[in-house]
Amino acid sequence: MKLKMMYSFLNSDINIIERELEETIQPESLLLKQASMHTLQAGGKRIRPVFVLLAGKFGQYDIHMMKNVAVALELIHMASLVHDDVIDDADLRRGQPTVKSKWDNKIAMYTGDFVFALALELMTNIKNPDAHKILANTIVEVTVGEIQQIKDKYRFNQNLRDYLRRIKRKTALLIAVSCQLGAIAAGVEEYHHKNLFRFGYYVGMSYQIIDDILDFTSTEKELGKPAGSDLLQGNITAPALFAMENHYIRSEIEKVHDNMKPEKIGEIISLIKQSGAIEKSFALSDSYLEKALTVLEELPDHKAKKTLRDIAKYIGRRKF
Repeated sequence: MKLKMMYSFLNSDINIIERELEETIQPESLLLKQASMHTLQAGGKRIRPVFVLLAGKFGQYDIHMMKNVAVALELIHMASLVHDDVIDDADLRRGQPTVKSKWDNKIAMYTGDFVFALALELMTNIKNPDAHKILANTIVEVTVGEIQQIKDKYRFNQNLRDYLRRIKRKTALLIAVSCQLGAIAAGVEEYHHKNLFRFGYYVGMSYQIIDDILDFTSTEKELGKPAGSDLLQGNITAPALFAMENHYIRSEIEKVHDNMKPEKIGEIISLIKQSGAIEKSFALSDSYLEKALTVLEELPDHKAKKTLRDIAKYIGRRKF
């Protein structure tokens, strides 16, 4: 089953979110609007808004309240991608030119800041002070994660703990908070919104590990960017870390630099795929997925619970 079919009962509300995203990005500056809309129209799974809405189903669900959180979380995600592309000097995302590629680094940074500020403005519609504390703490952690990612580039002596801490901040926290803030906006009791946070965290970890696997196993057409881009940019992910347990492969990976020829990076990708590192990375993803499904059992029975379970399983098995 395709991902969108799993939450098709939310289609009318998802359409409201899409319209709200477009209506929110309406600055007076034409250039800022063009750059922001370019990012929005590049698409994406909108998985964070979906988690917001599904979590809200465990409480007093009101789309006119839920949309503030759903749009805000997607905007924060969008802003982080625009900033990421500057940090990684990435020219493509989802097969389309990045903002920094289409314009320049300065426009990209200001676009990211603008989109980020819009998200914070939307969240003022949520009156619960806990929601703002949670979001503020998350933003601090995500920012620390961005800095750590810069420091970790081409640092080949990092370990699995370093990697897991980085992807927690890079991906898992925002998915976890999407679940938690969606629940808080709908008045879900604390015990359940904390469990939804834990569910989102485990799913987010699995999601990012699979993403990092696909960077080595998928085609450029499927990825929307060259295979092995993470490694070429100096981002050492789970498959590379597991592969470096082999001394020869470690010596080859340690030669990676940003101007490496495509055929050489292709040889290193082949070594990683032959090393058993991909299988170990899938096992790591599965361990987080199992934790997510276990936490889910503590939530009340609801159609949203089954949908969350289906999405989690899909995330753990997706091919691109």
